[in-house]
Amino acid sequence: MPRRPFTNRRELEEHSFHPAVLLAVPLCALFLNAYLPRIWQPLSILDLPLIIVLYFSIAWRNPIAGTLFGTVIGLLQDLPGNQFIGVNGIAKSVLGYAAASIGLKVDVENMVTRVAMNFVFCLLQSALLYLIQSILLGQAEAHPRWIHELIRAAINSAVAIPIFLLLDRTRMDTVL
Repeated sequence: MPRRPFTNRRELEEHSFHPAVLLAVPLCALFLNAYLPRIWQPLSILDLPLIIVLYFSIAWRNPIAGTLFGTVIGLLQDLPGNQFIGVNGIAKSVLGYAAASIGLKVDVENMVTRVAMNFVFCLLQSALLYLIQSILLGQAEAHPRWIHELIRAAINSAVAIPIFLLLDRTRMDTVL
């Protein structure tokens, strides 16, 4: 098979996953996100679907795939909740696109970079959810507690570290 002499960074570093991983991991994250707070209320601070959207979007380095994946996960996250369907879909689609786009430009294999991106994107999601609820839906009672959001971002970033390490083991890397 002839080798192409020139490839771009995205083609060299795109990661693929087994279809079972692409189905089981998001469904598990959605299930845990819906039912863990019922077992113990403080676990509602976790946003496992966001961590999964960020991981796969960064790994794929494809903005379209990141957007679609974020949209699907966000819409599925809205189903068991008591909010309007589409709120998380909008926010996670924007975050999936942004994470995949940044993954094209920045070395995202470094764990410090991953944790920093997770922290920033968690705060960005909080801001997006606030804007969607206050501007698009006109809910005047939607007021973010920014200290709580900073703590939430820090906890989600800490939880993302072992999840990222486990998901790194599921990659099926191909050599060009």
